[in-house]
Amino acid sequence: MADKKSRAVPASRVGRLGRMAKLAGGLAGGFIAEGSRRLAQGERPRARDMLLTPGNARRLTDELAHMRGAAMKMGQMLSMETGEFLPPELTDILARLRSDGFSMPPKQLQQTMTEAYGEDWEELFYGFDAKPIAAASIGQVHRAYAPDGREIVLKIQYPGVARSIDSDVDNISGLLRVSGLLPEGIDIKPLLADAKEQLRDEADYLLEAEHLKTYGEALADDDRFLVPEVIEDLVREQVLPMTYLASEPIETIADLPQEDRDRLCSALMELMLLEFFGWRMVQTDPNFANYRYKSETGQLVLLDFGATRYFKAGFVNGYKALVRAAIKQDGKKLIKATEKLGYVVAGANDEYTQLVEQVLLMALESLAYDGAYDFGATDLPARLAAYTESIQDFKEFWQAPPTDAVFFHRKIGGIFMLASRMKARVNIRELAQRWV
Repeated sequence: MADKKSRAVPASRVGRLGRMAKLAGGLAGGFIAEGSRRLAQGERPRARDMLLTPGNARRLTDELAHMRGAAMKMGQMLSMETGEFLPPELTDILARLRSDGFSMPPKQLQQTMTEAYGEDWEELFYGFDAKPIAAASIGQVHRAYAPDGREIVLKIQYPGVARSIDSDVDNISGLLRVSGLLPEGIDIKPLLADAKEQLRDEADYLLEAEHLKTYGEALADDDRFLVPEVIEDLVREQVLPMTYLASEPIETIADLPQEDRDRLCSALMELMLLEFFGWRMVQTDPNFANYRYKSETGQLVLLDFGATRYFKAGFVNGYKALVRAAIKQDGKKLIKATEKLGYVVAGANDEYTQLVEQVLLMALESLAYDGAYDFGATDLPARLAAYTESIQDFKEFWQAPPTDAVFFHRKIGGIFMLASRMKARVNIRELAQRWV
């Protein structure tokens, strides 16, 4: 009997297009049914309200989770990166995709491994566990033993993922646009083009193996972190083997004493600053599953380097100016720094510019705080949400954010969320001043 969390991945382009058409039809049906119900009750509902029903929310998340690959990844990325101009209801729907997805059924797994290693692939690995320990958007992870006896994990890519990236992204963006869920006038073409490129990198396991080795070498002398070692002679285009590092979910550190939580979250924030300002190379996926905790040694285990992104020196230097302005709480210089980074604020009216200035000062208040900022006690997310509602009145000035900022802010937001969840206290200002 198949695992209820196991569903075959549609591998062909035609098959994936068919799933997308089915999704569009299902959403349209839900739209019509909800509209008829409300009209019968004497209401005059907005189109968005009729589309974003609980039934349609289930259709959208279930279908994207079934398709996996770029379709599911696009939903995850949109939920974190473009929340400033997506309806909150849609952001909440897409956020559900950040939990574990479905895995491949045994037959599809067997076929994938045969294509990677040949008919006798099972002779290469000892104790291969057919049940995955994790399943995400691009692939799933299995435990096994390498020929040399080392315990390893195999990251196995879903079939059809790499070759369906462009069509998946185009279909998802088209669906959002036609549905009216994306505000008119927002040009997300640059963001979509960059998303495709980033997703191609994430689906390139040979490239991820290089990133894994780079991070491992760079952090070899830092005993706060552990990085898996690549099993190079077993690397394939669709399978990435690496050493298994026994550890617990990062959420378990919530039960540690305050000083340990502060130390671990400070280490992650310091690493993020080192990646960005020092290496100009950042693992931009802040999914909690990419961080683990080894309780025996008190170390952090770093996983999944497919979303590693390189940043140009000009962008990094521009961000230094933004950080300096935030530390000094200089709103005018903050606006100037954001414009140099690629945001468009100039040309808007004074009221909108002042609102953006206030939002920036608020969002970066931890940099101005002289001491350990208490992420567990802050009400910053609620205050920002209130200001975001005010920004709804200035839709004529909205533009898609610069793509480099989108990916880096994705990482910042994830680390902030983790520190908040762990109720950590971190002196961000002190860490940042080392670089600016």
